Amino acid sequence: MLGFDPEKYLEEQSKYILERIKLGERLYLEFGGKLLFDMHAKRVLPGFDENAKIKLLHKLKDETEIIIAIYAGDIARNKTRQDFGITYDLDVFRLMDDLRKYDLSVNSVVITRYEGQPAADVFINKLERRGLKVYKHLATKGYPTDVDLIVSDEGYGANPYIETTKPLVVVTGPGPGSGKLATCLSQLYHENKRGVKVGYSKFETFPVWNLPLKHPVNVAYEAATVDLMDVNMIDSFHLEAYGQMAINYNRDLEIFPVIRRIIEKITGEESMYKSPTDMGVNKVGFAITDDSVIREASRQEIVRRYFKSKCEYKKGLLSQESLDRSKLIMDELGLKETDRTVVAAARSYTEQKNTEEERCDGYVIGMAIELPDGRIVTGKSSKTMVASSAAVLNAIKLLAGLSEDIHIISPVILGPIETLKLNILRSGKATLDCEEVLLALTISAATNPTAQAALEKLTDLRGCKAHCTAILSFSDEQLLTSLGIDVTSDPEYSSNNLYYS
Repeated sequence: MLGFDPEKYLEEQSKYILERIKLGERLYLEFGGKLLFDMHAKRVLPGFDENAKIKLLHKLKDETEIIIAIYAGDIARNKTRQDFGITYDLDVFRLMDDLRKYDLSVNSVVITRYEGQPAADVFINKLERRGLKVYKHLATKGYPTDVDLIVSDEGYGANPYIETTKPLVVVTGPGPGSGKLATCLSQLYHENKRGVKVGYSKFETFPVWNLPLKHPVNVAYEAATVDLMDVNMIDSFHLEAYGQMAINYNRDLEIFPVIRRIIEKITGEESMYKSPTDMGVNKVGFAITDDSVIREASRQEIVRRYFKSKCEYKKGLLSQESLDRSKLIMDELGLKETDRTVVAAARSYTEQKNTEEERCDGYVIGMAIELPDGRIVTGKSSKTMVASSAAVLNAIKLLAGLSEDIHIISPVILGPIETLKLNILRSGKATLDCEEVLLALTISAATNPTAQAALEKLTDLRGCKAHCTAILSFSDEQLLTSLGIDVTSDPEYSSNNLYYS
């Protein structure tokens, strides 16, 4: 069921941005959140297009150019985007390639808070030797308290001016803390000195300002940002200025007085913005068509995020404080782990198989997949393949009308792959992961019509939910995500091995 109108959203959002552009000669628009593949928005707003933001910019491509900001410290410590499993510097390359596919002009890359880090210099060399413009911005002197120093030649004036020509300049980055805001305000300072009237706004999807504070969509945003400890709050500035309730989050509320003073110092005029909500361009709440649908989707997302937090804590990637915050959010809405249907199914199946089978090589891992019609399909780990591989094969066999007992991949194909992994590549295990099994299935499909029939059903798994009773390998998690399967895991490792897991 859908609860969101993507066409209305694009229409309303683009119209609102154009209205902001008309207020001056140029608008610097800070893009918060993911510019592409916003799967969180898609999950909590059924009907939302995960690439809606870039499609919106594509509609405005003739008026738009893009600046990408990346913090030099993130380059130096190889900070990684968990959803893609790549470092922030590589994510900049990926982002630039994706923008070009949509005919969007990339103006330059800005290295923020640059301090001569060797890794940042290597990154700069890579960009410049491909003919790309790169600017280095230093940490802003006096920020955030000394506004007089910030708005001076020693503050923003110490940064080089980025030459821009189009009325809409989008400033984005690979993640939070990339320096997008500082880049925008630095440009405002330089533009103002040149006598150009420019504005600043922020594109932020969540929290949704015109939904209640404790609406599940907004609570799901808190669940998604437990590592940042973001907390939704009533925008007191907005309430005082307009007598209207609006929702924002703590970091924006805390920094708003500083930003407003900086903008007023730069322009010499009273700011048009009375609240952080004013600064935003967010029409997502006006495109909701079925509140009950998005409430349930958001509750499911909160449960999903809780499992993610538990697994990240187990891996050492999340603090105890953040995990406790995730559990508190669950408790506030009265949610349980088993509210996600596939969880109980996977656990019950795993328990049953471990009771039935005598194994000398470890514990059986199980996975359950919920098909679009509500049927549950299961699969277990074996010496041949991991649980996710078995579950996916069983799911597509069922969708193709085939018996679970039918072998659609010939042992003639599986055997040599196992030998290659174990004896030649010395991978430490012969068990086939999900990608390897699907490649074997593809080879089988060339000569086996039954395998081909099952292979054609892979696309039907998009949108399905799944749960595994052990932490998935990174490669399996990425492949299931690529198939469009929304997967969670119990926070347990599949073996005691530290490297050959």
